[in-house]
Amino acid sequence: MPILTLTTDIGQRDYLVGAIKGQFLSIDSSFVINDITHYLSQTNFPQAAYICGNAFKYYPSGSFHLVLINLYETTPKQFLVARYKQQVIICPDNGILTMITGEIPKEIMAIPVKGQNTLLELTQLIAESIVINSTDKSIKFKGATPKPIVERYPLRPTIGPNWMEGQILFIDSFENVIINITKEEFEINKNSRKFKIFFRRNEAFEEISMNYTDVPGTEKLAWFNSAGYLELALRNGNMAGLFGLQVFNEQMQQGRAAMENKWFYQTIRIMFE
Repeated sequence: MPILTLTTDIGQRDYLVGAIKGQFLSIDSSFVINDITHYLSQTNFPQAAYICGNAFKYYPSGSFHLVLINLYETTPKQFLVARYKQQVIICPDNGILTMITGEIPKEIMAIPVKGQNTLLELTQLIAESIVINSTDKSIKFKGATPKPIVERYPLRPTIGPNWMEGQILFIDSFENVIINITKEEFEINKNSRKFKIFFRRNEAFEEISMNYTDVPGTEKLAWFNSAGYLELALRNGNMAGLFGLQVFNEQMQQGRAAMENKWFYQTIRIMFE
């Protein structure tokens, strides 16, 4: 049975998600359709990449993942179908593909889009581009060689001889704060040195916890979460809300001096000793 996941920014308060599922089930009723989330931020591509990349890798090889984000920032010209690490990603050509994969996948094709289209016209076009082998249920897409694609890439931490500076990538529903620093990057730069993770000018973490139970009550903790990213949390509390921490805004890079105060609450600095 072919597996299809849906990850979108359209919410679930109306009929659209159900209609999209119906379109694919009309192509083949054996589709197994799973929801990742329908509450992506339209403009926060790093957050979308974090969610997609860390969910897709747990699906069986050959699964299909439809990502719909910020479709109408510009008129869509083509949808991309790419095979990456045994998963197939279907998405608009707006930079989200390379944001998820970190590179242009070697196997990539395009579903051309002509004229103005509603959301359901676009998803119907994708559904109709599917060719399913009736014997083994393998899937191919009717498509073309893609035109040069839009490329965007994930935020990376800034690294100095005795420091790292990361950006707040995501704030989850518990207001835990995820930083774009992986455990591997941290250990390489730490290099057995002592460290302090500053989240306010005079407040810092000096140790890494294994999980939430390492600290009592409503204590703060820093740990590497299930995705391997640095996470700052307040046990039984609200880390982001209590300390005013915010998701990093890429546009602020252009006006950093004027926005210094806000910028401070969107980045985390680690000092090594």
